[in-house]
Amino acid sequence: MNENHIKPPEHPLDDLLRTDRIPHIWCPGCGIGTAFSACLTAMKTSELDLKKMVMVSGIGCSGRAAGYVKLDSFHTTHGRSIPFATGMKLANPELNLVVFSGDGDLFAIGGNHFIHAARRNVDMTVVCVNNLNYGMTGGQVAATTPHKAKTTTTPFGNPESPFNLPLMAYASGATYIARWTTLHIRDLTNSIETALKRNGFSFIEVLSPCPVNYGRRNKQSSYEMLKIYQDKGIIKNGAHPTEIDIDFDKGIILGDFIDVDRPTCVEQYDKTCRLI
Repeated sequence: MNENHIKPPEHPLDDLLRTDRIPHIWCPGCGIGTAFSACLTAMKTSELDLKKMVMVSGIGCSGRAAGYVKLDSFHTTHGRSIPFATGMKLANPELNLVVFSGDGDLFAIGGNHFIHAARRNVDMTVVCVNNLNYGMTGGQVAATTPHKAKTTTTPFGNPESPFNLPLMAYASGATYIARWTTLHIRDLTNSIETALKRNGFSFIEVLSPCPVNYGRRNKQSSYEMLKIYQDKGIIKNGAHPTEIDIDFDKGIILGDFIDVDRPTCVEQYDKTCRLI
């Protein structure tokens, strides 16, 4: 048979990808594609009804994910992915909502929406790809940029302290909280699957390299960032969120931290309305 007529092997995620939109926009060495693949794999292995699965993204590098998935998906306005998802959940509680976005979209302009969705325990899974800067718009300082790290807007080093995202999620009321890196792909996939199959507000932070912006200014290649994840990653399931600040010198605490049950937003509304 002529080699030109050999059909290329089907990718295991082709049924969930809008292949007509490939190639994607993500830079070489970026970890978003790895996190995105883990998310889609978890959707499939969860055995949940994909016709009731919805992916919502905001603005930024990670926010482009919704445009590549062959499911009901919404690429929303900046910082508003969570309220869009909340509205869909309230309108149709049978939907499984996945918010896939970045640290800037979810914790800077979208910070208040994150806090109140977690407080209400809205039933959704939030996957935050944290690349420590505003990667799409030039590599500016973000709410997650490490102290003393260089960005386009902090060329002498960031003078501020970053958010501890799992701690913010815990303080706000999230009922499932985890942190992994794009190197720990199996653990990440398992965590996303766990989050999808449980009720309540679930949050997973994914540390991801950004070699073009953050890495270039801090003299770290994609390989060097992954090596840091390997050498400094400390898996400590059940660690308290107050003890897991990211410290690239002492270590990066990873794992499944919180898994508790409490009534969801819809359950509380239904209970209250029945009493009226």
